Amino acid sequence: SPGILFNTGAGQHILKNPLVVNSIIDKAALRRTDVILEVGPGTGNLTVKMLEKVKKVIACEIDPRLVGELQKRVQGTCLANKLEIKVGDVLKTDLPFFDACVANLPYQISSPFVFKLLLHRPFFRCAILMFQREFALRLVAKPGSKLYCRLSINTQLLARVDHLMKVGKNNFKPPPKVESSVVRIEPKNPPPPINFQEWDGLVRIAFVRKNKTLSAAFKSSAVEQLLDHNYRVHCSLHNTVSSFLIPSTSVFCGLHTDFFKSKKLTLKSLMYQSFSKREIPENFKIAEKIQTVLKDTGYSEKRARSMDIDDFIRYSFFFSLCLPFK
Repeated sequence: SPGILFNTGAGQHILKNPLVVNSIIDKAALRRTDVILEVGPGTGNLTVKMLEKVKKVIACEIDPRLVGELQKRVQGTCLANKLEIKVGDVLKTDLPFFDACVANLPYQISSPFVFKLLLHRPFFRCAILMFQREFALRLVAKPGSKLYCRLSINTQLLARVDHLMKVGKNNFKPPPKVESSVVRIEPKNPPPPINFQEWDGLVRIAFVRKNKTLSAAFKSSAVEQLLDHNYRVHCSLHNTVSSFLIPSTSVFCGLHTDFFKSKKLTLKSLMYQSFSKREIPENFKIAEKIQTVLKDTGYSEKRARSMDIDDFIRYSFFFSLCLPFK
């Protein structure tokens, strides 16, 4: 579409190489009965090829200009009635039912979209997604790797992730400034029996400084204040001072990204209604309880950079069982 000025700031880099398009479709192993979700279809190079192979494609596009281009491309063909276009921000809308997701994703929505996908129900079979190379390598990074991070552990908790192929800049129009990669994500079904909100709260603390020991991570004054605040709210909600740390999301909930970016305690997003509290002992210190648990379970000197999923599951489990407040 020579007349369109693509908005690279919105991640509009159209995949133009038909060999790469065909390779992505082959790796998706599409079926005739499939309903496919595509995010950021652009001018439809990938869309049209998929329409030839599946029952239906639901394409989510935020730019009305590209919606028009896509409609023109299938207008008057037998493919038109197999295409459904949803106009708007995919992050702000509920996802429809689909069997697989195949997309050259706008890179700036990569992280939120991956977790929106992985927490989506009912389960889908797989997702074949184009990402910025470094983001893709973070998804598949293993403990000890320089790129291993919270994104790695959380994604691998919920899904099997494989790096499928590298895609160079010149395969796009206009070419992006970074290299790209295609990744396959297959959600684990059934999922692990873990409350993801609580799990992510603990993982966030560990990865604030992934090279620090867990003992040091929990000694951060901001983390201590936040956990103490949340514990007291938890006690108010349950009218008790003898309960576990993890079963209520109130203790580790609210560990938001902005909070950790600033490393400052911001309770604005954590404020709750006022509840009448039963008295908590004056000498109670959550920091001491946490350090005791870490030491007694052998996790005090462990570092997030080298902990695998099993380590984190045990870490979470120890907190849920070994930290009764009495």
